Amino acid sequence: MKNQNTDPQARYAVPVWNQEVNLYEDFVVGDVDRSIRRTISEGESMLFSSLLMDLHPYVADDIFAREEGLFGKRLVPGALVFTFGMGLFAHNNVNTFSYGYDRLRFIKPVFLGDTIYAMRTLLEKTPKYDDLGLIRVSYEVFRADDEELVLYCEHLQTVKYRDAATARLEIPGESS
Repeated sequence: MKNQNTDPQARYAVPVWNQEVNLYEDFVVGDVDRSIRRTISEGESMLFSSLLMDLHPYVADDIFAREEGLFGKRLVPGALVFTFGMGLFAHNNVNTFSYGYDRLRFIKPVFLGDTIYAMRTLLEKTPKYDDLGLIRVSYEVFRADDEELVLYCEHLQTVKYRDAATARLEIPGESS
C-alpha cells in the first residue's frame, strides 16, 4: 500500500471535511438546510437509555409497550431524538458557540427503526457582544416514512464577527 499523503504539513493544509468557518456576516436570515436521513436502531436506543438510567417501560419493556402501552410498540427516548436531530447538523464551525436551546417540543412519538431527518432555518441574527453576534436557528425533525414533524426547537449560538467595529454599529446604543 502506498502512502499518498506523506507530508504532515501538507495534510494539515487540506480543509477539514464537514467543517464550516462562517462568521457572523456570512449567515443569512431565511437560509434553510436539510440533513441526511438516519435510522434509529434498538441498540442505539437501549445504549442511550442505559447510559442515562432511563429505563421507562415505554422505551425499555417490549411486553409493556405492546400489551399496555398507548402506542403498541416501544418509543425512542425524546432526548435521543433531540440528540440525533441536532447531530445531523453537526458542522464543527470553529466560529460558533452554543448559547442554549429554546422552545424544545417533542411533538410526535418516534419508534425503534424509524428514520428521521432535520431541517434548519436561520430565523434571526443580532449583534450581541464586542466580538460575538447571536444567531437563532430553528430545527424541525421529521419522521421520514410519514413526514410527521416529531420535534421542534430553536438553537441560540454566538458567532464571531469578521469585522467587530462594523457589526457593533448595529447594537442599539453602541457606536464606534
